[in-house]
Amino acid sequence: MRVAFDATGGERPVLLVHGFASTAAATWSSSGWVRALGEAGRGAITPDLRGHGHSDKPHRAADYAPRQLAADLVAVLDTLELERVDVIGYSMGSRVVAALARLVPERVRSLVLGGAGPLELFDTWDRGALDRYVMSGDRPADPSIAAVLGPYIAAGADREALLACVRGVAGCTLDVPAGIPQLFVAGGADAIPAGVAALAAERGAQYLELPGRTHFTALTSREFQQAALQFLA
Repeated sequence: MRVAFDATGGERPVLLVHGFASTAAATWSSSGWVRALGEAGRGAITPDLRGHGHSDKPHRAADYAPRQLAADLVAVLDTLELERVDVIGYSMGSRVVAALARLVPERVRSLVLGGAGPLELFDTWDRGALDRYVMSGDRPADPSIAAVLGPYIAAGADREALLACVRGVAGCTLDVPAGIPQLFVAGGADAIPAGVAALAAERGAQYLELPGRTHFTALTSREFQQAALQFLA
């Protein structure tokens, strides 16, 4: 399995993990995150998760199990000979980095978890409706299915890979081993991470809400970037 990634120079590189049906370039480069890290003297490691971008795109749900996605990240760290890193995830990427912390807690210094809450969106979707929409275009009763998948299908994404990813990731938790510092961030107008403030409070973790920001506009928030940099420092 080939996993594509980029790495920029700088001290204490930060591993950045994108969300579902996106890419490292779209999530972290276009939104200014790689530049912001560079200005702070930090390097950036930006992999494309399997099924996305320039990485391989298998069609089996088992290939997208959270532990497998986390193992891909370990392979990237091994390739770069990095023993321990700070990690930022967004949306589905937050669940993948939580799985990374469970798999190899000794290699995760701290975690920034953006755009995700205790309820995993894919686990709420009707599987039959999902299959019919992705493969045949039948409009689902649940509007969130078309809202999330529609733009990527229209852009020519690999439908079978997207479907396998949804099935493999569904139900993935945000559980993180004790002792790893965590910062949760969510847009104030984003319904996807519902309940995240209470989750952060339960863990004694830091929490930042971005007023008026949606699931997509939160990523471009300068406040988000500055808070993450301060937390990682």
